[in-house]
Amino acid sequence: MKKLTDYKILTFDCYGTLIDWESGIWDAGQPLLKDNNINYITREDFLSTFAAAETFQEAATPTLIYPDLLSEVHRSMANTFNLSTKQSLDNSFGQSVKYWPEFNDSQTSLVFLKQHIKLAILSNVDRNSFYESNKKLGVGFDAVYTAEDIGSYKPNPNNFSHMINAVRSSFGIEPDQILHVAQSMHHDLVEAKNQGLDIAWIDRQNLSNGGEWGATAKVPMLVEPDFLFFSMSEMVSTFRLLI
Repeated sequence: MKKLTDYKILTFDCYGTLIDWESGIWDAGQPLLKDNNINYITREDFLSTFAAAETFQEAATPTLIYPDLLSEVHRSMANTFNLSTKQSLDNSFGQSVKYWPEFNDSQTSLVFLKQHIKLAILSNVDRNSFYESNKKLGVGFDAVYTAEDIGSYKPNPNNFSHMINAVRSSFGIEPDQILHVAQSMHHDLVEAKNQGLDIAWIDRQNLSNGGEWGATAKVPMLVEPDFLFFSMSEMVSTFRLLI
C-alpha cells in the first residue's frame, strides 16, 4: 500500500472538506426561515433538503454559474418547505459562499502540506467564490479547477477527467501519482475511484461510523478509501510521521 508521501500532488475538494459549507448553508438559510416566522425546521432537515435540491440543479443546469445555481436551489427549497421567498432572499443565499467559514484545521494543514507536496483544488463552484473562500484558507494552490472552468458539476466524470488531463499537462504527473482528498462520497469519492484515482476520505461527518449525510446526497454504497481520516489535522499528523 502506498504512503501519503508517495504521491506527487494532492487534489482537494473544497466545500465540506476545507470549508464548513454545512454551517454556511444553515446560516445563509436563516433569513428565509425568519421571514416566514418558522422555527420548526431543523438544521438536519434543511441540509438534507439542500442536498436533494443541489443534486438536481447541478445535473439539470451544469453550465449555470454557482451563485445563480444556489439561488435556484434556495427557491426550490422554499417550495419544498411551502415557504414564501423573494428574489432578494434567493440572491442573498446565492451570494453567501464568501461567508462560509473554514474548518479550524484547514489553513494550518494546507500551509504545512504546501511545503512538501503540490496542492490543487477541484471544486463545484465558480472562480470568484473560490477566490473569496481561499482568503480564509490562506495558501497558494498550484492549480484550481472549478465547475465554471469545466462546464459541469461533480460527480460528472468530465470534471475528474479534466483535472487528470490538466495535471498531466501542467505538471507531468500521472493519475497513479494523484491522491484525491475529499469529504463527499457523492460529489467526489465514488467517481474519483471509478476513474482509477487513489482517494483519501476526510470523514468529517463520521459517516463511516453511522453519521448523518448532512448537505450531501446519499450514495447506494460507500467506496473503500485508500486512506481514512476524520479531520485534516489527522491527515497532517500521519504525513508528519513519514517525513
